[in-house]
Amino acid sequence: MDDRGLAGLHEHLPVPDAESAAFWDGTRAGKLLIRRCLECGHRHFYPRHHCPECWSTNVEWFSASGRGRVYSYTVIHQNETPPFRDMLPYIVAVIDLEEAVRMVSTLVECTRDAVHVGMPVEVVFDRVTQEIALPRFRPRY
Repeated sequence: MDDRGLAGLHEHLPVPDAESAAFWDGTRAGKLLIRRCLECGHRHFYPRHHCPECWSTNVEWFSASGRGRVYSYTVIHQNETPPFRDMLPYIVAVIDLEEAVRMVSTLVECTRDAVHVGMPVEVVFDRVTQEIALPRFRPRY
């Protein structure tokens, strides 16, 4: 993350819990981990201990490719909450990963004029503290 908006960031960071700790350990190591059901094969994100499709608790973590496409996006022009007001404008996108999982994140290294639905993207990790690295996406050419 650049120096814009660092003041106040820590109070808005995720707090890993029992279900999400492995995900955050993965991002810190530069891996995008998602869950897969060993009963029905359904892949899902956000982290939870059961499959949202068949309700099995027989699920595992696996490394996603980190590649996907922009499904939808919006450009945020107004947000008075620190530190977000110092990052304006920024792009929030819904990403369809190659693994058939949808994630919401921010786009980096991309102007609001360049972003478009269907744009290929790849994950990058923004280490904002020693404990937290946020997955963000950038254009993939």
